[in-house]
Amino acid sequence: MSYSNTLAGSFPQFDPDASVEPVVALRVNLAGAESEQPIHQHRKGQLILALHGNVTCRVSDALLVVLPGASVWIPGGIPHSNQASPNAKIIFLFAEPEALMLPQRCCILSISPLVREMIIYLADERDSFPNATRYSQFCEILLDQLARTPVERLSLPLSSHPKLRSVCDMLIENPGDRRSRAEWASTVAMSERTFDRLVMKETGQPFGRWRQQLQLIIALRNLSGGATVQQVALELGYESTTAFIIMFKKAFGMPPGQYISGQRPLLSLHGGPKS
Repeated sequence: MSYSNTLAGSFPQFDPDASVEPVVALRVNLAGAESEQPIHQHRKGQLILALHGNVTCRVSDALLVVLPGASVWIPGGIPHSNQASPNAKIIFLFAEPEALMLPQRCCILSISPLVREMIIYLADERDSFPNATRYSQFCEILLDQLARTPVERLSLPLSSHPKLRSVCDMLIENPGDRRSRAEWASTVAMSERTFDRLVMKETGQPFGRWRQQLQLIIALRNLSGGATVQQVALELGYESTTAFIIMFKKAFGMPPGQYISGQRPLLSLHGGPKS
C-alpha cells in the first residue's frame, strides 16, 4: 500500500504499527456523514491534523476538539476514540515513540503554516522522494519542528469517578441542559458540598467553569462543522444569540465568526490571547 493514497469514506482500517517506517502520514477524506473510530490504541504516537471540518477525540481523562489549523497529539499506548464532522479532511501522522519528542499526555497543538504544509507534503508525496535518505532527512526536520510546537488548552478534563462521569456523559450528550449545581448534586445522590469538592478534585475547576468549558469546546466543534452561531446558541441553551456571543468573546477575545475563520492568535480557554 502506498501511504500517499487518499482514503475516502469512513475511518480507514489501517494498522500503523505494521509499518517499519518510523514516520507515516495518511490523508483521509470523510464523505457526507459523521464518522466515528471506536476506542483503539497503537504503539506509535498519533498526530491528527484537521484541514477542514473537525475531529473530536476522547480519552479516559479528557475531551479534545481539533479545529482546522490545529492538531491533537495522542501518545502511543493510550486508548482513544475519534469522531469527525461530515466532510472532514484529515491527515494522520504516526510516529515511533522515540522519534517525536512531545508531551506524554494528549494535547492540542497549534500547527504553524510551515509544519502544516510539510505534513501535507509527506502524506501526498510519499512516493516522490528519490530515496530513503531524502525521506529520512525530511522526516527529521518535520519532527524537529513539531517538537517546538506550542500547546493550546482546548481540552476538557473528564473524571473516572462513576457518579461524576455520569454527569459528564449527560452534559456531553445534552450540553444545553441547564440544571443547577444543586440539581446535578441531587441527581447523583450527593450533597451540594460533596459534589463541589468532587468536581474540584477530579477536574481542577469549579463546576460552573467546567460546564462553560464544555460548552465552548462543543461550540467550536459545531461551528467548524458548519453550524451557524444561532444554531449553536440554541443547542447550548442560551436565551439569545447575543448572550452566547458575549460568553464566547469573553473566553476567546473575539466573536465566533472571527475565531472560526482562522483570524486568531494562540488562545487558551478563560485566559484570553497568550503573549
